[in-house]
Amino acid sequence: MSGIFEALPGIEVPVGTISKGLAQMWEGNAAEGKPSPEGERAKAIQVNFVLHLGLMTDADDAVRQFETAVRFSRRHPSRVVVLCPLANDEGVHDIRAKVYGECSIGKTPDDMRCCEFVLLSYPRSARAFLESQVSICLSTDLPLYYWAHRFSESVRLADYRYLLTAARRVLIDSATAPTDAFSYRWPRPENVRDLAYARLLPVRQSIGQFLGRYPVEALAKGLTSLRLSHGGQVEPEARALLQWVRGRLNRCGASGESAELALDVQGPPKGFSLRFDYGGAKSFSWKADVATSHAVFDADFGSGRTTMPATVSLLSPEAALSEAMFF
Repeated sequence: MSGIFEALPGIEVPVGTISKGLAQMWEGNAAEGKPSPEGERAKAIQVNFVLHLGLMTDADDAVRQFETAVRFSRRHPSRVVVLCPLANDEGVHDIRAKVYGECSIGKTPDDMRCCEFVLLSYPRSARAFLESQVSICLSTDLPLYYWAHRFSESVRLADYRYLLTAARRVLIDSATAPTDAFSYRWPRPENVRDLAYARLLPVRQSIGQFLGRYPVEALAKGLTSLRLSHGGQVEPEARALLQWVRGRLNRCGASGESAELALDVQGPPKGFSLRFDYGGAKSFSWKADVATSHAVFDADFGSGRTTMPATVSLLSPEAALSEAMFF
């Protein structure tokens, strides 16, 4: 973890002069001929976004998540605060800061979209002052979103209650979160979103559109079980998909069905196989491989068998952030 702050881009500034450092950063961009905002209207910051890189994050992973936040900010101009806690903080007592910013052209040449990043590296002894420092870095009167990435234990997030309670959405990823993340007593559990579930948006839309052509009664009546197998690289998405499918079927009136999740190590690494069992003539199956973007539906709900090819994909990391934040 000691290399994360150093691995991320930005200009190091004294903590007490972050606002001044942001202004000087834009002036430096202009002097070098790089895009820079001409005023507050050009920046048009829409959201506050805190990316918290947990103690399980290494330097390469930190750079990937930082780049995801940058791409997200190109769609939704943001003030982003990146928190970099020190795993080895012996003898360290001070918070360090960096500033970073960039502008890009949107849909038209007049549509300039800019983002501003403040990066804070801090030891455990500085946690008592961290929330105050974060609040100073954020833009006032704008919604706050908090992404906790690769934290080692859910209970450790209790130290960041301000972020957990003030944020409109708290984002976690079941692919990297501790196993107790969904049983943890979050201060505002209704605001917690799983990025693995968000990545499934195209999958949920495809399955929902296919099944939506059949009567609700046909889907629910006689259902005895459903089975979802998956490849080794999409287990978090498979668990989220299973939960979604069960919820949809329950709303259709299905009751008493059992659900089984099986890790199919023989199948494609990014493959899914979903099946409904009815114990009779009805049937439904969906097989998909994200790596090849190919899927196929095979169903018979009493009106004749239908086999239909389809495409399959998962949302990009930045699009998943948008889905989890705003929907």
